[in-house]
Amino acid sequence: MLLRRSLQKIDRKINLLKKVPLFSNLSQKHLKEIAKYADQVGVERERALAQEGKKGWEFIFIVDGKARVEKKGKLIRQLSGGDFFGEISLIDGEPRTATVIAETDMTLLIVHKRFFDHLLNTIPGLQKKMLVSLCKYLRRAEKTANEVAKSSAF
Repeated sequence: MLLRRSLQKIDRKINLLKKVPLFSNLSQKHLKEIAKYADQVGVERERALAQEGKKGWEFIFIVDGKARVEKKGKLIRQLSGGDFFGEISLIDGEPRTATVIAETDMTLLIVHKRFFDHLLNTIPGLQKKMLVSLCKYLRRAEKTANEVAKSSAF
């Protein structure tokens, strides 16, 4: 009975993981490996999910709901289902680069730091997908900085 409930929980998490574009094209085996280490959590709107300048301890995938990303109190981005955050702090060990606040009630999948490296090292292609994601983040940040610089020049 307990084993069946545990397998149902993993199956439910696998179905949630399939909604995250980062995991598209991963095999059932690899999705199951991530599901073993991901905790499903519900959070209420207006809850701070990450705080700029604080140490990061988890990698967070948004399954349902919306969040806002703020840097120095200014809105810089919106997040919704399929988006994720927290990887930068886990990769470089530095404090969080922004604050993330739930704008709606949300369903999240959370992988704690102690399992993050294990997943990166055991799931083929996940490291590359993470690097591509970080490159996209850097390009967005650069574009925003350039737009701000142009608008303040006038």
